[in-house]
Amino acid sequence: MEFGARGIKGSDAVIRQLDDLAGGIVTPVTAKRGLMARLHCLTKTDHSLAAAKDVGLVTDRTLQARLEGTRRPSKANLERIDAAYRTVRRRNVARHLLARLNRDGRGTRAEIHPLNQSQVARPLQRVVEYRTMNVRRWDRIVEAWAAGDLQGLDDEWTTDVLPDLGSQWGQYEYVTNIGFAA
Repeated sequence: MEFGARGIKGSDAVIRQLDDLAGGIVTPVTAKRGLMARLHCLTKTDHSLAAAKDVGLVTDRTLQARLEGTRRPSKANLERIDAAYRTVRRRNVARHLLARLNRDGRGTRAEIHPLNQSQVARPLQRVVEYRTMNVRRWDRIVEAWAAGDLQGLDDEWTTDVLPDLGSQWGQYEYVTNIGFAA
């Protein structure tokens, strides 16, 4: 950030919060328990198995060996297994999460915490304060999140949601955190 301000893109903070709301397996994929839980999730239904195969993650033979514990995936494959699991988890919870966020048209209140300017020289600091707003249109945001379309989610957040803050919306493109609960 310019002049030493610290923060992340607002859309990245939204992704982080949606992932937290989606929940899932907490044990890391590097632990045997976490790996086995993800593999069982990825093989539970036909559509989750198809998602795992789409990313080139498993063949039937490799999958059987991993489930039996006779073959350990490489670090790169562990990351791919975790990514495939997150993709399947997002698809599975998107509809339920969307209903919770939209709340029959009432929307969900979002808290936007501005950039951390503690490292910026005093004369260069902006007066930016914590803001809250009610987001009523979550459909395209959750759809982009579930599809893994990070650019689409960023576009929706910056062109559809943030302008509701008024003339200061540009000051909230980068934030320290965005929080909402559903």
